[in-house]
Amino acid sequence: MRVRSGRGWALVIAMLLASGCASHAENLAPPTATPVESVSVQDLDVTTGQTIFVPAYSGVYYGSGHRTVKLAVTLHIHNTDFDHPIVITSVRYYDAQGQLIKEFLTQPRTLGPIASLEFFVDSSEQGAGLGSNFIMEWVAEEAVYEPIVEAVMISTEGAQGISFTSPGRVIRQLE
Repeated sequence: MRVRSGRGWALVIAMLLASGCASHAENLAPPTATPVESVSVQDLDVTTGQTIFVPAYSGVYYGSGHRTVKLAVTLHIHNTDFDHPIVITSVRYYDAQGQLIKEFLTQPRTLGPIASLEFFVDSSEQGAGLGSNFIMEWVAEEAVYEPIVEAVMISTEGAQGISFTSPGRVIRQLE
């Protein structure tokens, strides 16, 4: 392909520089605050809700099965409803024996339409065992689309990297 004027090259170079600067600026920008607010469940006229179980893996076996890779775990909650908020009433993290390790919320939180919320467990917090899990509960005052809830596990130890997701499953439906 032959460019007939210097303006064509200038445009291409300007676009490349702009895209490189934009992506670099995105990486340096501080994370924005998650759009949540505290709410009292007693003040709500609850019509729907669920309890969701999310398997989480703080480590996985590799090689001959005698060694493990420690994983950081992030629980992601996405409100999929375009018009209505949901209220996250509880997020609990359990170890492999079913013992409560951590309660993430001290009070319920409203999660706005199409908003998301994350909860992080560092890979150095290995007291939970390899088969840990989250129990998340939510309610709403009107019919809404169900949220998407999943755990993302990741490790970047050494020259290797591993990541995978684990979807949440409804274990109780509020009717």
